[in-house]
Amino acid sequence: MVVEEELIKLRLHPKIVELGEVEITEDLDSGKLVQLNKALQSVGFDLIDSHMSRLIEQIKTHVIRKARNDLDEKDNEMKLSHYLSEKLNHEYTYLSSLFSSVEGRTIENFFIEQRIEKAKELLIYGQMTLSEIAYELEYSSVAHLSSQFKKVTGLTPSYFKQVGTSMRKSLDSI
Repeated sequence: MVVEEELIKLRLHPKIVELGEVEITEDLDSGKLVQLNKALQSVGFDLIDSHMSRLIEQIKTHVIRKARNDLDEKDNEMKLSHYLSEKLNHEYTYLSSLFSSVEGRTIENFFIEQRIEKAKELLIYGQMTLSEIAYELEYSSVAHLSSQFKKVTGLTPSYFKQVGTSMRKSLDSI
């Protein structure tokens, strides 16, 4: 909503405003591009204009969607590597090495972190058991979820639930 408001203030007409991606009807000259960049920075966002940076952001967006099971059934059933290759039209080895060199971590680690963030969210809501959360996030078992949860957070899921929201990170700080 914030990004869309900034676009409208600049008299731009957004077609699509999604996580990490904006499509507008106008072509931007260099002056308007500078204005847009300043407007976005004033509200905590950056304009990504290099191909490599755009690709990294697309990887992150798709990984987040997959980690949160925010896809149709066919895409949810695909392995992460195949899903990214299909969506981004690049070999997974290329995407993986690019992501690792820029981000300093693997796509798989980023995926695990995103799944754990979703698990934290579900634990805090308190409406699902740990077994239900493991099933929802497609873990093979509660033990597997608990093990990854402890590796990422340093806490067990049950202790985290007791501690509450203070340990949860927002998506943009990950």
